[in-house]
Amino acid sequence: MSVFVWIETFTGRALPSSWEALGAARKIAAGFNTDITALVFGEEAVSIANEAGLRGAARAIACADDSLQEYRLEAYAALLSALTQERRPVAVLSVATNRGRELLASAAGDTESGLISDVIDLRLEDGKIIGTRPAYAGKVLMEMACNTATTFVTVRGRAFPAAAPDDEAALAVEKVASIPTPQSIQTEVLDFASEAGKVNLADAAIIVSGGRGMANNPAAPPVDISGDEANIWKAQDGYANTLTPLAETLGAAIGASRAAVDAGYIPYEHQVGQTGKVVSPDLYIACGISGAIQHQAGMRNSKVIVAINKDADAPIFKLARYGIVGDLYDVAPALTAALKERLNS
Repeated sequence: MSVFVWIETFTGRALPSSWEALGAARKIAAGFNTDITALVFGEEAVSIANEAGLRGAARAIACADDSLQEYRLEAYAALLSALTQERRPVAVLSVATNRGRELLASAAGDTESGLISDVIDLRLEDGKIIGTRPAYAGKVLMEMACNTATTFVTVRGRAFPAAAPDDEAALAVEKVASIPTPQSIQTEVLDFASEAGKVNLADAAIIVSGGRGMANNPAAPPVDISGDEANIWKAQDGYANTLTPLAETLGAAIGASRAAVDAGYIPYEHQVGQTGKVVSPDLYIACGISGAIQHQAGMRNSKVIVAINKDADAPIFKLARYGIVGDLYDVAPALTAALKERLNS
């Protein structure tokens, strides 16, 4: 009857968002009067399991087999499915990262269990786990429940508070062997490419985003190009000289609307929206973004939304807590200067 939480790791360290899954698991464990078991696979599994113990897990199951050193679905799903069938947990949770979604969906299918994905709230009713998740591009909320003995749940990042560390806590770590897969694993991890110094949108507490309005940069000097290329150059210059200083002052990540990405102003990895990243920061500042429903789907769960736009009728103002009607190239630098003065005082 324990609640399992898969702790996602990378290069021998737990992803910080995994502690949010532990925080969410507490609500379920308390309702069922049971405990939390952390599942840690791969490099430094035992060390990370002990860290999970400091954050609320009563027990841990660790597997540091060589076949699990790097995440590969075949090996991870085989072990998770076997543990679920053997131990019969009331629930299995993870954060809704790409890996978390893939792994829990695969294990749920293998064990013929129900799956509730991308939840932003959890509660118990009549002995069932009820998960609340956004639907229709975030315009409505729906509640889902499963009739299976085990319910798999992926929780949206930053929707639940991370489990706080407790230096007095301790847990028992059970070491298990990996599960041989029927066929040889078809994937091989060769290397990882990372961008140093970048703030991950999914983990960012503050995001500053730019939209189509970034092309209207009056400060950009004239250049010997015209048409769309000129707009791209001006917008990229605007991101570098206007939004980046604001983001750096706040320790924020840089985001963008789909219109800005499609126009070539900024790479796709910065896109927030239905076809980009879904984020839930504490503060979201939308600069020159009209607020199309596709963009709202990716950021409407932000705790505080600030909108800067010249169009007083832009849809983004209906979603924002604070709105500033004005040119972002006037407002953003003034806001940056005021924040620097306030933070340095």
